[in-house]
Amino acid sequence: MNNTLSIRTAFGVVILSVLSAFLAGGLVMGIATSLPDSSKKIYTYISFFIGQGFMLVPLGYFLVSRQQPILKRLRLRKVSLPVMGNTILFGSGILILSDELDRLIQVFIPAPDYILDMSTLMQPETITGFIMFIIAVVVIAPVGEEILFRGFLQQFLEQHWKDVTRAVLITSLFFAMIHLNPYWMVQIYFLGIILGFLAWRTQSVIPSLILHGLNNSMAMILSFSNGESIDFYTWKGHVSPWILLPAIGLVFIGFKGINQSKMQ
Repeated sequence: MNNTLSIRTAFGVVILSVLSAFLAGGLVMGIATSLPDSSKKIYTYISFFIGQGFMLVPLGYFLVSRQQPILKRLRLRKVSLPVMGNTILFGSGILILSDELDRLIQVFIPAPDYILDMSTLMQPETITGFIMFIIAVVVIAPVGEEILFRGFLQQFLEQHWKDVTRAVLITSLFFAMIHLNPYWMVQIYFLGIILGFLAWRTQSVIPSLILHGLNNSMAMILSFSNGESIDFYTWKGHVSPWILLPAIGLVFIGFKGINQSKMQ
């Protein structure tokens, strides 16, 4: 692929794909401004749903017009059940440790008001809104972002630079920047690095997609519950030690399993 595609073109495709997502979602929200307040929240979910879906349109058109093998260019490759299982173990441990890191950061740098307001704004009030929100956040967003960043961009940079570490770091930085959230920039960047490792090690976006979906699911649950209401999970505002210790074990077991499993 690096023989037929320049870095400028690759980044251009990614930028155009991200902009198309913002534009599609923005158009829906523009329609919502003329509606009663009671209808605006459901349109917020619709805009997110449509915006994330449109993210792959420019990328798909580009690959089809270039007559590229789409499955290969996007790392849409099956992986074995052991790899998927170990990804879930590894990812679950990572997400718990990441949550504790976020809580430690908030001790020194409290979450700004816009983060707290965002959690309230995004909470669904109807069953339809709840279903749409789950599909958009847990399924569509991970699929779009993983295919675009880990499947397309990172794979291209790996082949172009012949340097996996550099490719993962740069892709993760770009991934963190497009979320437009300075407060979570560091956390998103490190998540991107882990997602990049999984995609490279397995040569598939399936494991990174699984971890991304788990991350968004956990973030949604903690946001809606405010963390403190989950008695067995928290202790004095932090993740309970009896949760953290097994999480470390899950990371070790999952990481070892991923490296030892045969890729399908």
